[in-house]
Amino acid sequence: MKSKSNGDVFVALLRGVNVGGNNMISMKSLKESFEKLGFTHVTTYINSGNIVFKTTETDPRKLEKKIEQMLERDYELTSKVVVRSLAEMESLVENLPKNWGANKDWRYNVVFLRHTIDSEQILHELEVREDLEEVFYRPGTLLWSSLMSALKGTEGLKFSSRKMGQEITVRNTNTTRKLCDLMKQAAEADEDPVPAKKSKN
Repeated sequence: MKSKSNGDVFVALLRGVNVGGNNMISMKSLKESFEKLGFTHVTTYINSGNIVFKTTETDPRKLEKKIEQMLERDYELTSKVVVRSLAEMESLVENLPKNWGANKDWRYNVVFLRHTIDSEQILHELEVREDLEEVFYRPGTLLWSSLMSALKGTEGLKFSSRKMGQEITVRNTNTTRKLCDLMKQAAEADEDPVPAKKSKN
């Protein structure tokens, strides 16, 4: 989906920001940093590093590199970034399983995969407790559900290597849906609103 005005809408998902007192970044400061990169309609959502923005750049890989360089320069943060377009987020949300989120005894998360590990073959490399978890692949993501009473905190969905774990970032379903909604709003926003005509009276 294209925006009304010049530029397309993307979301940047930062990994490991403001978690357990580590990698603390003010969302206000982060918003300003994104604007200094030339991005417009910048909006942050909650405190975990979710930034919606509009840009004329169309290559997500270039955007990831640009944002990662800014994070290292401005915040001394070497975390990886996942960038998704509005079209990708809309497709993801529209194709969530119909029963996704129906069972209150389970938690439902979306695991966003960087392009470096984005393949259905990743399912063969995961350590999944099949009696307590379910994992499905979708392009760019893993849909992960787990029984809350059995899995506490960060337990579950063990990646076979630490390197692989550095190439993902996780958001719950509600956050994923909300980000998609914010992206749609940004897409509908005009870059330069037409000023109201002055009354002749």
